[in-house]
Amino acid sequence: MAKTAKKADAAATGTVKVRLVKGLRGTQARHRLSVKALGLNKINDVRELPDNPSVRGLIATVYYLVQVEQ
Repeated sequence: MAKTAKKADAAATGTVKVRLVKGLRGTQARHRLSVKALGLNKINDVRELPDNPSVRGLIATVYYLVQVEQ
């Protein structure tokens, strides 16, 4: 029963698509690291990530560099 509950939780949280829309030149070093942690390398890179608090925190840190697509 625990396995089905975990699957239901994963389905309920879903995923979030993140796109890098601005370059990293002139940004703070920790913001560049946050973008790298999201798996984004070049402008217009898109990653589909799990929608959890840690990913949302990274997105909030670099909100001015990324665009969230649901």
